[in-house]
Amino acid sequence: MPLLLVGVSHRTAPVELRERLDFQARGLEQALHRLSERNLTQEAVVLSTCNRAEIYAVHEGDPDTARQHIVDFISRFHEVDRALLAPHVYSAGDLEVARHLFRVSAGLDSLVVGEPQILGQVKDAHTTATSAHTSGPVLNRLFHASFAAGKRVRTETALGSGAVSISFAAVALSRKIFGELKGRSVLVIGAGEMGKLTALHMKSQGVQQVTIVSRTLSHAARTAEAIGGASAAPWEELDTVLGAADIVITATGAASPILTKAHIETVMRPRRHRPLFIIDIALPRDVEAAAGELEQVFLYNIDDLQATVRENLARRTGEVQHAETIVGEEVERFGAWLRSRGAIPTVVALRQHFENVRRSELNRLAANLPPDTRQRVDDISRLLIEKLLLSPTEQLKTAADAETVALFSDALTRLFGLSASSSDDTGTTTVDRDNVRRRVEPFVRRNTKG
Repeated sequence: MPLLLVGVSHRTAPVELRERLDFQARGLEQALHRLSERNLTQEAVVLSTCNRAEIYAVHEGDPDTARQHIVDFISRFHEVDRALLAPHVYSAGDLEVARHLFRVSAGLDSLVVGEPQILGQVKDAHTTATSAHTSGPVLNRLFHASFAAGKRVRTETALGSGAVSISFAAVALSRKIFGELKGRSVLVIGAGEMGKLTALHMKSQGVQQVTIVSRTLSHAARTAEAIGGASAAPWEELDTVLGAADIVITATGAASPILTKAHIETVMRPRRHRPLFIIDIALPRDVEAAAGELEQVFLYNIDDLQATVRENLARRTGEVQHAETIVGEEVERFGAWLRSRGAIPTVVALRQHFENVRRSELNRLAANLPPDTRQRVDDISRLLIEKLLLSPTEQLKTAADAETVALFSDALTRLFGLSASSSDDTGTTTVDRDNVRRRVEPFVRRNTKG
C-alpha cells in the first residue's frame, strides 16, 4: 500500500489561494468522510493550517492516478478551479512522504523555522482522522513516528529557542521585566493585526485581562472578540485604562506620537512605584522616545525587538543541520518498518507452511504415541520450528530495500511452494516483479539441483 502526499503550502501557493483551501473552515471531518466514501484512499489524514493544506494517504494502484484523483477532490471540495490549483500542488511518495511530514513536525518546513505550534497541529490532524476512522495502521505508524521526530528535534536541538517574531519577542521582553505574566493587565492601543497577535501571545502566557483601545470603538470590539476574553474601551478612556495597565502595546497607524513624555508622566504619578512596560511596535513610533527616561517606565520600540529576532534567527539557523540529521535517522527507522511490511505475507505463508508440515507429521505419529509423549513432541516440534524460522524471518524483515524483500519473498515462495497470493507485494513499493523473477530463477536452479 503506497504512501502518498498531495498538498499546497506557503512555499508553493499565495495566501489568497491558501485561504480558499482551508479544510478547517469547510469541515475537516466532512473532507475525511468524503474521501472515504469515494474510495479515493484506504487511509487518509488531512493537515490544514494557515500555511498548508495537505492530504496524507495510503492507496492502491498507480500513484500518478491516485495523485490526480486527490487533486480533483481538493478542487471540487473547495470549489477552486483545477487549472488554478494544479500549478501550486506538490506531491511525494513513500519515504519522501515521511521525510516531509517529519520536517513539518520538527518545524523545519514552517514559515518561521522552529515555530512550536505546528507539532500540536499535526497531532490534532491525526486525532481527527483517528476519530473519523480514516487513519489505519500505516498512517498511525507514520504520524506517531513524526511526533517522535518533532519531539527529538525540540529536546536535542535549540531550533525552537528564542523569539523569532516581533509579537513573540514582545512577550519575551515582558517576561524579563515581570517574570510570571499571570495576573498582569495588558492594554493594546490599536486594533490592527500586530497588536492582536501580541495580545494572543500574552494570553497564551497566562495574561487574563486584555483591553483594546482604538479611535473606532467597533474596530476595538471586533479585535477583542477575535482575541477571546478581551474587552474594548473607547478612546476617551485611554488615560484610565493606561493607568491600570502593567503592559502597554502600541500599534496604531498614527503619523505622530500618541503618547508623549508629559502624558505618560501624568499617568505614572498615581501609580507610585508600579512599573509600566511599553512596547511600541508602530512605525512611525507611537510613543515619544523621551518617555523611556521616566523612572519605572520601560520603553522598547520595534528596532529593539528586531535585534532580538535577528539574534534568535541566527541561533536557530545554526541548529538546522542537527535537526535535519535527526529527521534522517527517524526516516530510516520508519523506512525499515515500512519495508518489513512487504515481507509480512511471505513470513505468514512460510510459518503456515512449516506449521502444516509439523501438524501433519504429528497427526501421523499420534496413534503410536501416549498422550503425555504426544504433548512433549508437540511442544518440542513447535519450539524447533520457531528456532528454524527465526533467522530467515529476521533477514526478510530487515532487508535493505524493497527489491531485496521481493527477491527473498519470490525465492522462498518458489523453494517452499508457498501459495502465490500469500507472497504478493503489499504495495508499499513499486517493483518490477517480472524482472525480479528473472533474477531469482538462476539462483533457484543453482540451489535446487540434485
